[in-house]
Amino acid sequence: MATSKLLLTFAICRLIVTVGLTLDPTELLLLGVDGQLSVDPSDVETASLDFGLLTRAAPPLAVLHPASAQDIAQLIKAAYRSDFGFTVSARGHGHSINGQAQTANGVVVQMSGSKRGSGRKPPQPHVWPREKYVDVWGGELWIDVLRSSLEYGLAPKSWTDYLYLSVGGTLSNAGISGQAFNHGPQISNVHELDVVTGKGELLTCSEEQNSELFHAVLGGLGQFGIITRARISLEPAPQRVRWIRVLYSNFSAFTRDQEYLISLHGEAGSQKFDYVEGFVIADEGLINNWRSSFFSPRNPVKISSLEPDGGVLYCLEITKNYHESTASTIDKEVESLLKRLDFIPATVFTTDLLYVDFLDRVHKAELKLRSKGLWEVPHPWLNLFVPKSKIGNFDKGVFKGILGNKTSGPILIYPMNKHKWDHRSSVVTPDEDVFYLVALLRSALDNGEETHSLEYLTNQNGQILRFCDDAGINVKQYLPHYTTHEEWMDHFGDKWDRFYQMKMEFDPRHILASGQQVFTPTFRSSSKMVASW
Repeated sequence: MATSKLLLTFAICRLIVTVGLTLDPTELLLLGVDGQLSVDPSDVETASLDFGLLTRAAPPLAVLHPASAQDIAQLIKAAYRSDFGFTVSARGHGHSINGQAQTANGVVVQMSGSKRGSGRKPPQPHVWPREKYVDVWGGELWIDVLRSSLEYGLAPKSWTDYLYLSVGGTLSNAGISGQAFNHGPQISNVHELDVVTGKGELLTCSEEQNSELFHAVLGGLGQFGIITRARISLEPAPQRVRWIRVLYSNFSAFTRDQEYLISLHGEAGSQKFDYVEGFVIADEGLINNWRSSFFSPRNPVKISSLEPDGGVLYCLEITKNYHESTASTIDKEVESLLKRLDFIPATVFTTDLLYVDFLDRVHKAELKLRSKGLWEVPHPWLNLFVPKSKIGNFDKGVFKGILGNKTSGPILIYPMNKHKWDHRSSVVTPDEDVFYLVALLRSALDNGEETHSLEYLTNQNGQILRFCDDAGINVKQYLPHYTTHEEWMDHFGDKWDRFYQMKMEFDPRHILASGQQVFTPTFRSSSKMVASW
């Protein structure tokens, strides 16, 4: 205990020297922090990096491993009350792309909790089987939420493709996957939150209680508070999944079928698929190597043999959930739905697996990439929401134009129903009833090929965005990254005034999530607060 207090004192003294914190360090020691405020070089180094590896911020002054929401509240309260202040950013699994969870000259809250052997841990998931929801710590990974809820035969309704993300992280953006057409994004499946605001207040919020904060925080990019608890809606979990892929050479047929399938959201379970996604195939290497469980190297699929339009194929990815007790009807249900689709005959690829294995499918790909040294590389990802009316223009200009049959990674494309998204949240989507996610999930490799280089892919992302502007395609970035005030105002559009109002109410000193670069911290100079944005 003496050692941890010494480390904490050292960290606080560092804050005092660097940013002029006007509290005596013994005051913070008496605040009752049960976690650990660390200045360990490995902690600080980790907190200055993220999955994107595109930016390397100046290291934070310290890293808090909280044991409770109260620890986070005490830290933020100290920042808010100090004369000069310091920034605070929450970090989940570090899967940000552009340094959104980083903060220089501040403290990163490592939401995974206390370090091993350092004492108390954040609360574990608590499943309420009768009510069909689960209370989870904001730093909990979705894979652990799944494991906890499956013990009761339940599971969350809406997912992300990758489960090693934190609950607070995805809820601060939206959280989307192939179930979103039916259940909406993850933020549409939350009953209640506990949030520590930028004033250090720990508030419970929901539709009925502190509703303005509730809606602002969901998709709010961490600007109004740190999510410390979320109450997630559950449903009975299926046991198995029929996983199907079919190919298209015609983009109009591909999108027409996708849009038809998501229009079935209101039908009975037997009359619709449970998951609808898709991806673009623009080179032989991707179709024969990516997720090869479908496209066997022994029987490679040749793009040229399928007469693709513009050298590009499109893959529709769909699933049907079922229980062992209903296995006898699954074939008939799938066959009935597939008959209505206009894919290339004889390109149906099917596999059958456990529900948990389907949901955790990307992690298996991660392990393979790690073994080859291809995971910890720069990821210049670009995620866009594209309005339905312009998706054909996007296809011609980007998939068949700018990309030039060189993709450097998966390119996902699938539609969603706007009415499944709560307009009161902070997320911005195109103003059409149906819009598409287009996710260019590329990896930059230092292998001597120009088209794989970080500079090439970054410039190409810029070219794609300029094309959309010039072509009048009003895209909205998902997991947005901007660096100027004007760009952020343009991104939020009609929602900006409300977004700014909520910021001034719940984080008036702009302490939180400064790595997003939405607002500049406003700290006091002498006895007055410096205004910024």
